[in-house]
Formats: sequence, C-alpha cells, structure tokens
Amino acid sequence: MQLLPGPVRRLAAWCAVILLASGVAYVAIRLCVELRTAVTPALLALLGTALLRPLHKRLVKAHVQRSLAAGLTCVAVVAVVGGALYIVVSALIETGDQIVASVRNAARDIADHFGAAGTSLEDMASNARELLGKFGGTAASGVVTGLSVVGEMIAVAVLALLLVFFFLRDSDRAVGTVRALAPPGAADTVEAMARRAFGAVEGFMRGTTLIALIDALCITVGLLILRVPGAVGLGALVFVGAYIPYLGAFISGTVAVLVALADRGFAIALWALGVVVAVQVLEGHVLQPMIQSRTVQMHPAIVLLALTAGASVAGILGMLLAVPLTAAAFGIVHELQKRYAAASPSAGPSSGAADS
Repeated sequence: MQLLPGPVRRLAAWCAVILLASGVAYVAIRLCVELRTAVTPALLALLGTALLRPLHKRLVKAHVQRSLAAGLTCVAVVAVVGGALYIVVSALIETGDQIVASVRNAARDIADHFGAAGTSLEDMASNARELLGKFGGTAASGVVTGLSVVGEMIAVAVLALLLVFFFLRDSDRAVGTVRALAPPGAADTVEAMARRAFGAVEGFMRGTTLIALIDALCITVGLLILRVPGAVGLGALVFVGAYIPYLGAFISGTVAVLVALADRGFAIALWALGVVVAVQVLEGHVLQPMIQSRTVQMHPAIVLLALTAGASVAGILGMLLAVPLTAAAFGIVHELQKRYAAASPSAGPSSGAADS
C-alpha cells in the first residue's frame, strides 16, 4: 500500500539523490584538502597540460620524439615564465623608488590639506626602521614563515612541472587508461565525458591566457603613455589577475589607479581609471564572446559562486582552480544532456511500438 502520493515520492527520491551527491562531493573535497600536497600540483599540472598540449602536438607532428617534445615544451615554459619574472622584478626594482617617493609626496599633500592627520602618516613612513627594530622578533618570525611559504611554493611548482612533462609525454595513453578504469559497458560514455571536460578546461585556459595577454598589453601601453611608474609590473599584475575572473581585474585595476593617483595626481588617476574601465569593457563585450565562444559559457553569478567556494576551501589557489574545474563540470553536464537528448527520441518510438 502506497501511503504517499506520486509527487511526494518523486520529491523524496530527488532529495535522496541530492543528499547522496552532496555527501560524495563533501568527502571528495575533504580528501583533496587533506591530500593538498599531492592534489595541488596534480591540478596545476592538468591546467598546464591543457594550455601546452597544442604546442606539444605541433612538435610531435614535426616528427619530434614524444619525450623530447614534452621536455622542450617544459623548457619553453620555464624560459617564458622566468623571463617574465625577470622583466617584472627588474621593472619593480627600477621604479620602486619612484613609487615609494610618490606615496611620500601624497602623504605630504595630505599633511598640507588635513594638518596633523597627514603629518602622522608621513611620520609613520619615515619611522619605519624604528618600528621594525621595536618589533624585530615578530618581523623575524614573519620572515621565517614567508621563507617556508616560498619554499613550499617552489616545491609545488617543480612537482607540477614534472607532472606536466609526464602528462604531455603519455597523453596518447590517457584514453586507454580512462576506458580501463570505466565500469563495464560505460567506457564510451566515460570517455566522452572526460574528453568534454578536458576540452572545456583547454578552451578556458587558452582563451583566458589570450584575453589576459591582450588586457595586460593594453593597460601597460595606457599606463606608459600616462607615464605611471611601474607600468610593466602593473601590466604583469593585470595578466596574472585575469585568471581570477572579475575579482582579479578589479584588484589589479585598483592598484594601477592608486599608483597613478600617488605619483601623477588626481587627473592622471582618472585617465588611468578610464583606461582600465575601457579595457574591461572591451574584454567583456568583445574579447570574451569572440575568443571563448566555443568553450563552456557560464553565467557570471555561477562564476562568482565558484570563486567564493574556491576561496573558502583553498584561498587564492582555490580561486585560481575554481573556474576551470567548474568549466569541466559544466562540460560533463552538457555531454550527459546531449547523450540523453539523443537517446530519448529513439526510445520514444520504440516504446510506443512495443506498446502497440
């Protein structure tokens, strides 16, 4: 005897499915957090593989041995990243004094207009050495903590680079591995889901990198025309921030405007703000639809929720990984929708024929 009506039973079934899926997702996230030392390099390596696979494929098509092609790709990445870091650090070192001097000038302006409040700001800047000496123990412990964090980041980067090499070299075996791990009778579906997920991540990484490069070049040129100090370093900050949608652009643009305000005054800061806003409008209305039109499209609200969830789980690293992982999840969902939509019309006539 069925005590509950049909709609209530269906609601209960959906609630059970949602609770089960939420439990599995929670356990998976907790495992990733506990094993983050191994999971983080693996995820970064997957993102790097998605970005670098076209270069590796071109080398293989040019009859370069797979291991050598993977090694050359990794060497090229190290050279490009190392060169970019050298340019950024050199630019910041050369213009660092100008930025500091501009901040001090801004403090003097505040002192002229607001009296004691501005003078206290300038006094705090001029007495920085005394403050560091007074709190030397805390500063020393902070330096040690910072060095340990830097060491951990270097270890993660090296491990991720090694994993990129192996992922690129053995990418031709990935399909066979996925099919071998799939449940019996579901190998085709699992392979299609894996291809769609990786394709979504690959498209996202390539599109985001190209958009980030265009944004950084446009903003750097604009800041150079306005003669804002540290324009190259600020452009590099824009490039890195582009991998965190919306929030990264806001933070990097705010820093650029503040530096322009401190060094060149209010009018130049307004021009810098105009450059940043114009580039963001160009990105949102032209570059994003044109470059990422073939990748998984996500609503901005979903992107912001993914960024919030990633930040709550793993901080800045979680924000970097949240959007591409969400793109992969959307790719899997779209693949399942396509397969079920293709199967439902064929199932309809056959069931009708069976009933007749």
